[in-house]
Amino acid sequence: MPTKPELEAQLKEAIRSGDSVRKRTLRMILAAAKLVEVERRGPLDEPALLAVLQKEARMRQESIADAERAGRADLVEDYRAELGLIESLLPRALPSDELEALAKKAIADVGASAPGDMGRVMKALMPQVQGRADGKAVSELVRSLLSQA
Repeated sequence: MPTKPELEAQLKEAIRSGDSVRKRTLRMILAAAKLVEVERRGPLDEPALLAVLQKEARMRQESIADAERAGRADLVEDYRAELGLIESLLPRALPSDELEALAKKAIADVGASAPGDMGRVMKALMPQVQGRADGKAVSELVRSLLSQA
């Protein structure tokens, strides 16, 4: 995953090369990161920058859905290009078998045996999968594993 200075360097390169989609997307990412820095009153660490990238990706996915409903194929194409760039900056997603193995290990580590222990399992598991798996998917997986136990 790139750091903020690396994103700034990529922006400079996009400006030099005339890549308008990359330039526009990187500017939006850096503006969102700057907003978070101002709110936190300090520089972003890697998890915070990862959260910014994930939020920007979610925003593009929602924009794609809205543009499709409105019948705006031109906007859909633009948003998909931006989403592709953002996803290339995010870390590789965990395969489902790896995610399941991590979930089973977390369940064993905290000694969970019922769905009521889900909070403890999620607390142990989420730092390991942060940015590499969707929280909702992790939650559903843990819930199903605990209900089988």
